Amino acid sequence: MKKICILFLLVFLRHGIAQETDSKISIAFENVKMADALKRIEDKTNYQFFYLEEWISAERVSGSYQNAEVTSILEEIFKNTVINFYIMDDKSVVLTQNSLVYDTLPDDYFGKEEAEVVDYEQLEELGPLFLNTKENTAQRTMETVRIGKENRNSTSRTFTLRGRAINFIDQKPIADLAIIVKGKDIGTSTDANGSFTIELPAGENIIETRALGIQDSKTRIIIYNNGVYDFKLNESFEALDEVVVQGNRNRNVETALTGVTLIDVETIKNIPLVLGERDILKAAITLPGVSNAGEGASGYNVRGGRTDQNLILLDNGVVYNPAHFFGIFSALNPFSTETAEIYKGNIPAEFGGRLSSVFDIKTKDGNNEKFSGEASIGPVTSNVVLETPIVKGKSALLLGGRATYSDWILRSLDDEQLQDSKASFFDVVAKYNHTINENNEIEATGYYSRDAFSITSDSIFDYSNRLVSLKWDHKFNDKNAMDVILSNSEYRFGIEFDGESNDDFDLGYKNNETELKLKMKYIYNDKHTFDYGFASKLYNVSPGNINPLGNESEIIPLAIPEERALESAVFLSDSYKVSDKLLIDMGLRYSFYFALGAGIQRTYQENAPLNNGTQTGTEEFDDNEIIETYGGPEARFSARYFLDPTFSIKASYNNAYQYIHTLSNNTTVSPTDTWKLSDLNIEPQQANQVSLGLYKNFEGNKYELSLEGYYKRQKNLLDYKVGAQLLLNEAIETEVIQGDGKAYGVEFLLKKNEGKLNGWLGYTYSRSFVRLDSEFSEERVNNGEFFPSNFDKPHDVSVVANYKFTKRLSASANFVYQTGRPVTFPIGSFEFNNSEFVFYSDRNKFRIPDYYRLDLSFNMEGNHKIKKFAHSFWSFSIYNVLGRNNPYSVFFVTEDGDIKAFQSSIFAIPVPTITYNFKF
Repeated sequence: MKKICILFLLVFLRHGIAQETDSKISIAFENVKMADALKRIEDKTNYQFFYLEEWISAERVSGSYQNAEVTSILEEIFKNTVINFYIMDDKSVVLTQNSLVYDTLPDDYFGKEEAEVVDYEQLEELGPLFLNTKENTAQRTMETVRIGKENRNSTSRTFTLRGRAINFIDQKPIADLAIIVKGKDIGTSTDANGSFTIELPAGENIIETRALGIQDSKTRIIIYNNGVYDFKLNESFEALDEVVVQGNRNRNVETALTGVTLIDVETIKNIPLVLGERDILKAAITLPGVSNAGEGASGYNVRGGRTDQNLILLDNGVVYNPAHFFGIFSALNPFSTETAEIYKGNIPAEFGGRLSSVFDIKTKDGNNEKFSGEASIGPVTSNVVLETPIVKGKSALLLGGRATYSDWILRSLDDEQLQDSKASFFDVVAKYNHTINENNEIEATGYYSRDAFSITSDSIFDYSNRLVSLKWDHKFNDKNAMDVILSNSEYRFGIEFDGESNDDFDLGYKNNETELKLKMKYIYNDKHTFDYGFASKLYNVSPGNINPLGNESEIIPLAIPEERALESAVFLSDSYKVSDKLLIDMGLRYSFYFALGAGIQRTYQENAPLNNGTQTGTEEFDDNEIIETYGGPEARFSARYFLDPTFSIKASYNNAYQYIHTLSNNTTVSPTDTWKLSDLNIEPQQANQVSLGLYKNFEGNKYELSLEGYYKRQKNLLDYKVGAQLLLNEAIETEVIQGDGKAYGVEFLLKKNEGKLNGWLGYTYSRSFVRLDSEFSEERVNNGEFFPSNFDKPHDVSVVANYKFTKRLSASANFVYQTGRPVTFPIGSFEFNNSEFVFYSDRNKFRIPDYYRLDLSFNMEGNHKIKKFAHSFWSFSIYNVLGRNNPYSVFFVTEDGDIKAFQSSIFAIPVPTITYNFKF
């Protein structure tokens, strides 16, 4: 700084301060150093340049100029740099970094007669930017960063600073970092990708950063124009208490969206889960509003919605069956997964196609600085994830794989029919991320999982998920950014039957979808941020085919014709900061759906039930011909109002369309469930939801408290007729009926984030009902009245607690209580052909016994030395400590003329587990 001041002083004393008429020259540069370019201009003219070499040592110049003014040439070669220039009367040229040289002072530089209070808009009328040169000791020792290039014609006195927060050690993004401008009521926080945007007053700003596990920092930022700066921060190695589910510490109070939960995989490692497997989706079930049909059930019920009403995304690609091993494990690798954001209330306008929720799951970026990894060995599965730089500091590759040796579990279950059963699964994931420059990033993710199992000796079932996604992030400028996403997902299942009779067969099913999405972000000002774009998705569903297995099989080959459809949407949302207290997030999505040929659609009599007797004919459609269209507007509105800085009230409304349905007559998701597209005879599902909630933080965010209620109405829910044949049925519309649904509930969450004892208590009271009504008896269930859905469980309590004895030793507990789910019981019997048969009650009139379970674990970490090959973590857990024989289902069969009742359970005994994890 002293050198620069002396330089300016000598130049000004020697040459004066008046500029004169410019001269013209012809000159050309071809990728030469800027210092050499300036030297060539000096040789051709009488101009002489004054600057510090380090300002321009990295810059190179290209360009050709014919009879051009020197001023114009300098403006062109300095255009994309932070260098300004000032020409003296004797053609001496003074270069400055960031700032401008002014030859006049503003009128009020020496003070005014009366002091005035001015806001930023009034400041626009002031003159050049002057900095306070009186620095205290703290300011002299902190890093000083200059951002942007001062523009003489700019009238703005606030500028936008964008950037990312990055862990200096492993180069991974730091989410939920608080960024505060000291002495000014300005602040923000980083998102899940470590990105931030903040409006700063022109001139000097002292920026403080704070986050759990990250060293606090102070940076002196002098901002002259819009610009970019990345915080590269060190980890804090102080002894910190365990935090189980941790987002932005004020996020639950500050955001406008209702019903949003952010789960970090790293922070759930202590929750005791079955067989020691860390599982982000199982952890989600311990939170209010998310449940499933029972132990071992795959699929998730969110706020009274069905399992097919959840959009599960892995890096923007859809996962149709996110479960391994009959729902006991998640199909997502916990070591490669970074976060999961669950939207169960107000869903952002960019998402569509599902009624109840969005699970937006992100794979972590690979380490682009050094080779690293994480692995675990357990009694059922082994898991490994490796990360390696491709171009150091810019790109990295992450590879993960997981497999099981789980056959012994089936042999230990309390069911003789399962003793000879087999089951296996594996999944692999790969992600490549590359930073091209500060404005462009790309990432690519590939994922594949497969399950194969044999419950009986003559049948082998298998199913698989596959997805590929590509994403390009581009920043046009400080206010405009763009994401382009291309993804493809596929789900398959198959059954291979090889029995003693001549009906051996091979059955297959496939569902494939491809989506292109463009998302734009525009920061209009500090009050409005717009997100807008479009998405288009092409479905290809092969409803099933069956072929004979072996030459002696008498099975007749059959292939159900493929279904195709195009679902598209445009969306626009605005995050509008009305005032410091009121924030509104409003969006509109308009979706279009086209059922496409080629195909044949059956037609039926009007005002008649759909069955073979009422069919009037068929309509044939050519390739890509539109069979039927659906669509409509989807409103997304939510608002947050601060009652005080730590207490807010939120309200939301949203409606949605869903054009794809599952066909199932099971109580939960099954590998053999098929998906059905809306067409001429099956309409899309619709839902409307309102919610209202109170959110309060205590003792500096040590405690979080929330209470949220919701009410949801649905229509065109797809259900099955009694005795329906859903698989390999060409006239599927004759086996199903569509009806209405309603759900309502209250969700309570109390969470303790700090201290030796931490965790949360969640309670949900919720009801979910279905009405299948029609003027025709065969399409009417329970007399056309509302009845409980299969997953209606009014009371749901979860307690997750962690206690930290020392830095390395901790214990965890997980307690769950749920009301028993509805079932249909026999209420009478009759005889036919000398055998006794039963007739049943109204659908779902009774309930199985209530469910409760206690899990315990003891966790021991290795020593915390920084310089060691690997950091280890042992987990000793017992699942179902009480040995509760929780019934999964109750069913009745007639054997040898007698009615027998059966109860199935998944884990009826305590299940101990030892798991070893290490990270390097």
